[in-house]
Amino acid sequence: MQVDEYDEKHVKIGGVSVVKETEKAFLVEAYGEQIWLPKSQMHQDSDDLAEGEIGTIIISKWIARQKELIA
Repeated sequence: MQVDEYDEKHVKIGGVSVVKETEKAFLVEAYGEQIWLPKSQMHQDSDDLAEGEIGTIIISKWIARQKELIA
């Protein structure tokens, strides 16, 4: 998994594995742990991913900090 700055409010996270998807969130595998990420915090330029797929997501820095994906 690789985390890069996308813009002043978002980070780009590559190599994200989607374990499960609900109407409002994705359960992703990150750093050996499963983490729920709300779809409301996803940027529209994120890959269109489904369960079992690996790709790149762009999320707000706020939620990335809350989920301890960035410092």
